[in-house]
Amino acid sequence: MEFIRGWHNLKPQHRGCVATIGNFDGVHLGHQAVIGQLAEKGQELGLPTQVILFEPQPQEFFQPQAAVPRLTRLREKLQALRRYSVDRVLCLHFDVEFAALEPEQFIQRLLVDGLQVRYLVVGDDFRFGRQRRGDFAMLAEAGRKHGFQVVNMHTVTIDDTRVSSTRIRAALTDGDLALAEKLLGRPYRMCGRVAHGDKLGRTLGFPTANIYLHRKVTPIKGIFAVEVFGLNNEPIAGAANIGTRPTVGGTRTLLEVHLLDFSDDIYGAYVHVNFLRKFRDEKRFESLDELRRWIEKDVADVRAFFRDYHPARSAGARREKTA
Repeated sequence: MEFIRGWHNLKPQHRGCVATIGNFDGVHLGHQAVIGQLAEKGQELGLPTQVILFEPQPQEFFQPQAAVPRLTRLREKLQALRRYSVDRVLCLHFDVEFAALEPEQFIQRLLVDGLQVRYLVVGDDFRFGRQRRGDFAMLAEAGRKHGFQVVNMHTVTIDDTRVSSTRIRAALTDGDLALAEKLLGRPYRMCGRVAHGDKLGRTLGFPTANIYLHRKVTPIKGIFAVEVFGLNNEPIAGAANIGTRPTVGGTRTLLEVHLLDFSDDIYGAYVHVNFLRKFRDEKRFESLDELRRWIEKDVADVRAFFRDYHPARSAGARREKTA
């Protein structure tokens, strides 16, 4: 899969493709269906598949304080897209200049001149260009003029409700990791590099791998049973805390994983953490002794979970090797 950052890096060889545009946050079953729809047409026309997305996402640009937590950062999104039939990903920088583009300029500069799109898949509620003036009807008219077909995304429903990033966020907020996995087609996952922390977990008798998330906000918080990939003898079972650590006055969201029966030096390793079950919300304790007692209980609960856990349940996740 080729990654193209910015349309200034588009080359003549990138012209001629079938494409889709969106945030692709989570790369869930709905997104996967769109990619499949695109791949079928690409095969029919003998053209590469092109996913077009934005950084930051439009809502993050226009309303940074009100933006919802992402399911996936850009790197996680690209890792997920590599598992499917995507030939190229074009990431466009969403800034003041980009937001000021008239929709006609967007169509001409990107879809016609830059990519020479032959087939475009978008949602029928897709809006683009300055003041969101561009819409599906404008794209369809441009397609008729410039010789490319514009079609709606296929809708995927589970339990009579459309699969969406919003629905997955709600499931994660509710601690319903089973539903989130059902909608994603895999366990919910976060990725990052193991970094040095303040060694508080080691002091309490439960050393943790501190994983830097590069996120201001996360869609999940609390105590979880997890599996960690990217280490020798993967997956490694663990008890994870994601939150601000209010007992010690923390303010930044951290992901800390106590790996069960594991003591290797893994500083600097890039790992993937699959969240399997939530046990409780994060809370503030009156003392470190009380915190230690709760950690002991949490680790015991996680061990009990893994004694009854059937690896076949996450067989799909195990097949998803990091690209």
